[in-house]
Amino acid sequence: MQITQLTVAHAMAYKALMLYAYEHAADAFTSTPQERALEPHSWWRSRVDEPSGLIWVWGAFAGAELVGTVSVEYTVRTKTRHKGLIVAMFVHENFRGQGLARKLMCAAVEHGMARQGLRVLQLVVTQGNAPAEHLYQSLGFESFGVEPMAVCTPDGYRSKVHMWLDLTSMGARMSQPS
Repeated sequence: MQITQLTVAHAMAYKALMLYAYEHAADAFTSTPQERALEPHSWWRSRVDEPSGLIWVWGAFAGAELVGTVSVEYTVRTKTRHKGLIVAMFVHENFRGQGLARKLMCAAVEHGMARQGLRVLQLVVTQGNAPAEHLYQSLGFESFGVEPMAVCTPDGYRSKVHMWLDLTSMGARMSQPS
């Protein structure tokens, strides 16, 4: 298993994995596979090859197959450029339990720590997704609120837990096992 930053050459594999994720882990995402399937190929390419450096995407590979991903989005807005947002975290269910989610998250956090002026990483996780919440907490993320009825799913409304990580307080936490 290998973690690497995605490039434009990975765009269609990224699209395929994310469309699968939107369908098979629907509660974890605010997008639907139907909505994202309508996006042109250029949209998917821009996700993995964003020239201004505001979006960074990593992939987990089993051989040549993309089986997991995570993204960090940054902003140029003066008042919020000290924050990054982790999105699109997903590992295919056939490859879970092998530490790939932790490795992907570590790549994202390490990138944030190296980014000039970045102080905070944030993410949102569906309330009740205990494995994901545990992973994020083990990396130092702390909950700062719950958004009730954040997404409407076929099974009803789901709440989202908002979490943050103070990058200035990071120590040896990245190398600790879960």
